[in-house]
Amino acid sequence: MQQKQIAELRERVLYLEGELSKYKIKKNSNNSSIPPSQDQFGPAKNQSLRKKSNRKVGGQKGRKGKTLEMTDTPDKIIDHYPDYCEKCGNDIRKVRMEFVNRRQIIDIPPIKPEIQEHRVYKRRCTCGHETCTGFPDNVTSPVGYGSGVEGLIGYLHSRHYIPFMRMHEILCDVFGLSISEGGIHCLLNKLAIKALPAYEKIKEVVYNSNVIGSDETGVKINGQKNWIWTWQSKRATLICVSQNRGIDTIIENCDNLARNAILVHDCYSAHFQTLTAGHQICTAHLLRDLNYLEEKDKVKWSSDFKKMLIKALSLKKRLTPAEYILPNKERDNLESQLSSFLNFKIDTKYKETRTFQKRMTKYSEYLFTFLYHPDVPPDNNASERAIRNVKVKQKVSGQFKSFNGAKTFAIIRSVTDTTLKNGQNVLNTLKIIANLKIQTD
Repeated sequence: MQQKQIAELRERVLYLEGELSKYKIKKNSNNSSIPPSQDQFGPAKNQSLRKKSNRKVGGQKGRKGKTLEMTDTPDKIIDHYPDYCEKCGNDIRKVRMEFVNRRQIIDIPPIKPEIQEHRVYKRRCTCGHETCTGFPDNVTSPVGYGSGVEGLIGYLHSRHYIPFMRMHEILCDVFGLSISEGGIHCLLNKLAIKALPAYEKIKEVVYNSNVIGSDETGVKINGQKNWIWTWQSKRATLICVSQNRGIDTIIENCDNLARNAILVHDCYSAHFQTLTAGHQICTAHLLRDLNYLEEKDKVKWSSDFKKMLIKALSLKKRLTPAEYILPNKERDNLESQLSSFLNFKIDTKYKETRTFQKRMTKYSEYLFTFLYHPDVPPDNNASERAIRNVKVKQKVSGQFKSFNGAKTFAIIRSVTDTTLKNGQNVLNTLKIIANLKIQTD
């Protein structure tokens, strides 16, 4: 009887194992390039590419703390005098006082717009000629908004992704400015036009860099899918909007402009058509792909290839500037391992693992570029950060209503991100640009 039950249970286990094998390992944000927002149930916690560090949670030892400090020059002093004795009620207003203590409150005073009136005058010379002064370049209409308002709107739009309706509310409730949504749109367009010289300068800085990162992402414009592209360097970020994801956008924006640079990107084929000195494919993308292959095919090849990439990343952290141009045994070993992995015969039943191997064979010369150039990063995270704001913008504000609106955002956001990379104040930068005169042909 017992043997019969054991046999039935074994049969049941085999059946259930067969049923489970029918379920495919699905891709998520930890084993592919799928964004976290599209994870159906969320990836398993132990599958993150980030490894646990030895540091404790919270503030680290040796860090400098920061707290509110008193100032010796307060803007306003409010004295609190005792007038009557709290015990007997006697009048003590004429009794000599002694200072006891002080406390300070940091607050924001009521904000109201400042209206500047510009007046021009004329004078008649003894020769009979009348000389009249002119208005400043930024005063072009009988009534208009100044650079502070224009810069603030650009700041709320490109740095904090505030929708027009909520921006109208903020301007009205906080600053006492009743600007319509149409007025906001008009001011943003003016700011983008004034920012064009800075935008062209950003393009020049990026394409003259030794290392350039590039990436692209989809964006909805009036219900239609378009594309936001970025080319960025350590000092500047260029963001462009395009109706296609192909080579035409690359030719339009950077053809023959980055021939001396190393281009860092994912394995999207269009990037390899960019005329540059070399390429570096993103190892973070590859590690996520290998996570997926480990889960799905469970082939040792995937796990070992992943370990090789992690060793290469570890070597990158330890290399000194001089060691990049000198022979390096550890780097040579990694190149040798890579060659072995690419020549290894994977069983034909593991189709996706074999496809990955073929892709690595095709782009093998671009896998370890970061081990030969100190300024080349092993991943394309900087470019992903440069265009992640577009997704945030869509989450908060929804789609762009027009191609021109998306282009305006791309121009102002390029200035904003470049300003942040150089440790400058974004609002002040946009105010300076808003003060410029619109160039007319």
